Amino acid sequence: MNSSKTRLEYLFNCYNDKTATKEEEKELFQLLNEATDKELSEILEERWKTTQADSSIFTSETSDKILSNILNRHKAGEGEAFKKRKYWGPAKLLAAAAVLIFLCFGLYFSLPLFTVSEQSLAENEMPNDADPGTSKATLTLSNGKTIVLNAAGKGVLIDDGNIKVNQSDEGQVVYEVVKDKAVPGTAVNTLVTPPGGQYQIVLPDGSRVWLNAASSLKFPNAFTGGARVVELSGEAYFEVAKNKGMPFKVRSKLGEVEVLGTHFNMMSYDDETSMKTTLLEGAVRVKNDRDARVLKPGEQAILNQGGMVKVTDDVDPNGEIAWKNGLFQFNDSDIKLVMRQVARWYDLNVTYEGEIPSKRLTGKIPRDAKASQLLSMLEYSGLKFRIQGKNIIVIN
Repeated sequence: MNSSKTRLEYLFNCYNDKTATKEEEKELFQLLNEATDKELSEILEERWKTTQADSSIFTSETSDKILSNILNRHKAGEGEAFKKRKYWGPAKLLAAAAVLIFLCFGLYFSLPLFTVSEQSLAENEMPNDADPGTSKATLTLSNGKTIVLNAAGKGVLIDDGNIKVNQSDEGQVVYEVVKDKAVPGTAVNTLVTPPGGQYQIVLPDGSRVWLNAASSLKFPNAFTGGARVVELSGEAYFEVAKNKGMPFKVRSKLGEVEVLGTHFNMMSYDDETSMKTTLLEGAVRVKNDRDARVLKPGEQAILNQGGMVKVTDDVDPNGEIAWKNGLFQFNDSDIKLVMRQVARWYDLNVTYEGEIPSKRLTGKIPRDAKASQLLSMLEYSGLKFRIQGKNIIVIN
């Protein structure tokens, strides 16, 4: 084994362990440019196998298919994935190396470090594209006034003597109730995120809510009476302020979640067939007209229209809130579920050309990637896409 290949393997390991210095990262990408096709292929294959053995992200069959697609993407179709490999030219193999690093180590660096592949991936870029979502929303007050929110704005939005609404430097809306001047709970406000937007809000009781794309949250100016009640359409992550004397309730089209003080994620989009509530901390009760179940941390409740509440612990709670932390995370997800998430975040429609693929996807991709970059990542699993106007077309 020559010294440059040994050094490249060493740098790969440092990068994987998050111990690489800035100088070593720079050297790694320089060696990727200088390495021969054969050296890259051998190192990529070894690193991929090691990563999968350590993390068990994919099944062995899926892992082999993805690796083969990376090494053969422009040389063989899916049916030829396990034929003898032919090495690519330097530009395309460098692109494969960058994608492999992105897939294996995506959690360890932000997208700007992905620039090593931009020139090489340019050959495969789609003629149309869409930027990722941003922090944006509209706040409709109880008097009908609408305020456009974005991350750039800050300062006092409302101060009527009873309620003060600020937008913080971090870009979140903060409601403050002036002590002893709470207005009736019938004064309802609505926070709405469009497709391609998300936002954070601190409710009048101090509870914190992260609202995902294409979602809405209705809440009063001040919580009064025996319960704190909000209404959700879409998806949100809640960190509820504790108040044993006033339970916190989240109502949706399919059911209700009741808590005293806890952290949980709730997904109830109109285009999904079920409401899912995932508990990270504390305890919640999920109920509808027919059934009610109490969750423990690490459990998820699935509620279908008119059905019973199903509880499972076969769930990754951190995966369920990956969106809040800037990631798409797919865990054996079918393509239709994946594309619904993609459509909401990029404000695009999805159509299928031919039969809907039966593939299931597992992996993590930063949500600050452009649509074409994300779709390029997904294509390494054997899928094909194109962007046409406001549509993503899945080709089979």
